[in-house]
Amino acid sequence: MQRRTFVGAGSAALAALVAGPAYAQKITGDVRFLCGFAPGGTADLLSRILAEAVGPEVGQKVIVDTKTGASGFIANEAIANAPPDGRTIGLAAMAALCVAPVMPGQKLPINVDTDLTPIANIAGVYNMLVVGKHMQYRTVPEIIDFAKKNPGKLTYASAGNGTSQHLAAELFKKMAGINILHVPYRGGAPAIQDMIAGNCDMMFGNMPEFLGQIGGGGLIPVAFGSPRPSPLFPNLPLISKFLPGFEVVNWFGVFGSKGLPADLTDYWNKALRAAVAKPEVQKRFLESGMDTIIGSPAEFKATIMADRKKWAEVIKEAGMRAD
Repeated sequence: MQRRTFVGAGSAALAALVAGPAYAQKITGDVRFLCGFAPGGTADLLSRILAEAVGPEVGQKVIVDTKTGASGFIANEAIANAPPDGRTIGLAAMAALCVAPVMPGQKLPINVDTDLTPIANIAGVYNMLVVGKHMQYRTVPEIIDFAKKNPGKLTYASAGNGTSQHLAAELFKKMAGINILHVPYRGGAPAIQDMIAGNCDMMFGNMPEFLGQIGGGGLIPVAFGSPRPSPLFPNLPLISKFLPGFEVVNWFGVFGSKGLPADLTDYWNKALRAAVAKPEVQKRFLESGMDTIIGSPAEFKATIMADRKKWAEVIKEAGMRAD
């Protein structure tokens, strides 16, 4: 299991561990950092933070190259097919590595296990359960109790079939032993708006997507599905308090091209560790609702395998298929 480090003592220890590039420069020329998601979102923000912070560590200009489409796989395919010289890296989401490969009916343009080289898991986005302000049930035990007494009456929104929101809710449904009705939308924004309008009851999702509406009173935070609460809501309980073992981390990791040599993989891992340890980067992660995840390439591979097994079981039990 990879270490998760928050701003504070943990980041100070990390900074001491990786302070300064104690490794020989191996990259020559500008670096392309590929992002497969639209500008303005969490992935785009994370890519730009990393590109800015890691450039001085490798002594080169790191340029974010946005290639959207196919749930990030246009960028993933471009990373896979780039020369394995360390000058093309990029961001990939948990769904691409752990959900898409085990989703029935899903056709992928690359083999994510052989065509991408895992370098480092970087950030996890806090998972949060929210309800619409029309909902009278504001705690996990109240929601579970009502759902058990009224099967199929509670509705939950998602950004579509097979998305992280859908998977988190199905895991909750499975572990709580309840029947709640899935209402898929074409994206997170319309799902949130329909909840605010009172047309859907609850939603699991990435905390940054909810912050504006929580601040405005349109959504009510209930609990965190992540392993620990965000410092922004330190008193909000964890779902695992009521459902032991419930844990959802929608992470983003950095990958290199197919056949990236071990020395370049380790070089980038060390550079990214140094970049993420910087206080200004930790501050931006915190403000953006992201949890720092630090680990070796081997630990990252183990996380991918463990999460894939977990979500494969949820997908099978829920009878999910690709749209």
